[in-house]
Amino acid sequence: MHLLIGTWFICSTNFPMWLKGDKQNPTFHYTLTEKKGKQLLLDKVAYTKNGKQKSIVGYDYPNPENDSAFTWRGKGLLSIAKSEWQVILINEKEGWAVIHFSQTLFTPEGIDIISRQPRPGKDKLDEIKEIMRQHPVLSKHVSTLKDL
Repeated sequence: MHLLIGTWFICSTNFPMWLKGDKQNPTFHYTLTEKKGKQLLLDKVAYTKNGKQKSIVGYDYPNPENDSAFTWRGKGLLSIAKSEWQVILINEKEGWAVIHFSQTLFTPEGIDIISRQPRPGKDKLDEIKEIMRQHPVLSKHVSTLKDL
């Protein structure tokens, strides 16, 4: 959980919300917080739409059986929304990770490549995708990824 704290830029994805083209520069910002005596992440998804900064805020509850898996719950009016996601690959030294999110009522299953830098470069993204091709869960998604 602690490795996620800070800002991550979505660099490559197959998530429809980012592929429609009306939302640009998506980022995740994770802050460690506490709720009802339990540590969790405050999760702010930020993006630009029509020249204005927008955000979606929620909480990521760690899975007690898998420290790389989380359940996201929206904050406020979005509290009825829920999704399961997991960090499948992470390279702390190079500052990138690959997250997998499960299908929900409103979204398909998918993958995001995230990075500490806004644009890690095509060579780095190609290298990450090659690593993904070797992974049983990630391999089926590589051909559907679009670089942002």
